[in-house]
Amino acid sequence: MWRRANGSSGRWGSRAMGAAVLVALAALPLVSPTYYLHLLTLTFCYGILAMSLDVLVGYTGLSSLGHAAYFGVAGYMVGVLATRYALGFWPAFSLALLAAIIVAGVFGLLAIRATGPYFLIITLALGQIIWGLAYRWVSMTGGDNGLRGIPRPVVGFGLHLAQIQSFYYFALIVTALAAGVMAVLAVSPFGLTLRGIRESGSRMRALGYNVWLHKYLAFVIAGAFSGLGGVLYAYYNQFVSPADVSLVASANALLMVVLGGSGTLWGALIGAALLVFLQNLISGLTQRWLTILGAILVLSVMYAPQGIVGAARVLVARGTAGPASRAAPVPTAEPHA
Repeated sequence: MWRRANGSSGRWGSRAMGAAVLVALAALPLVSPTYYLHLLTLTFCYGILAMSLDVLVGYTGLSSLGHAAYFGVAGYMVGVLATRYALGFWPAFSLALLAAIIVAGVFGLLAIRATGPYFLIITLALGQIIWGLAYRWVSMTGGDNGLRGIPRPVVGFGLHLAQIQSFYYFALIVTALAAGVMAVLAVSPFGLTLRGIRESGSRMRALGYNVWLHKYLAFVIAGAFSGLGGVLYAYYNQFVSPADVSLVASANALLMVVLGGSGTLWGALIGAALLVFLQNLISGLTQRWLTILGAILVLSVMYAPQGIVGAARVLVARGTAGPASRAAPVPTAEPHA
């Protein structure tokens, strides 16, 4: 009974904290400078990318170094459709998301049968294929110059996302919806099966689960959400380039997951925020910002291997266990009759 009540209170506490964070983020444009709204909007774009990668890394046990490919495919599709064919938001959004799903579906067929470092290498190679296309297919992608001038869209009901405040609110809503869907997926029977596969694929196979199919579906779902982040990024940044599908972009997404804490969607979002803010704020202070950022990441991995969220959970558990253990009654021997 105590465990059930404790788990229920934990869920309600998490929901209350999430609601409080949403309210604070919704009120932020009233008091925050435009620069910080810009960083937070980028955080939302990369946060969706990081959370989608966490579906693979944290819940399925598959570390990918090519996950930015679907982010970039959707971004390039939006750029081409918006700049060259003047397609509206919803048709361009739908086709871009479909393109990311198709690419993830094809790549998943090639990568899922591998495990461990072989899966990492295959996803890296597949991601480099997309980077090569973005870099070499100059007539379509603009090559090294990228695609510029992607117009901010009108999403309907007269809502134009030209101003940063309006785009901020739109990105906040999309990120909250994406996080909610992925959170429901994580606690669903499908998500629990993914966790079982992460712990022991052979045992889940012996229990009758189709391990390959579950991994493949997780791969495609993660690619779809990565594409959603790419659509948001392309419309906000109004520019997409080969750097957005490069190995560095995929490695940054993996760093966001590791820094925040794999297996926790909150952690991926927090890791994205930290990386975006650190990159932008430290680079404004010194030209050696990469060295400082690298040192911060090394220290976090050394002293918080479970990420920021994991370390916070350990501290909270220690804090609550201390008073509970002191308050627990000491059993005494009953007198013999």
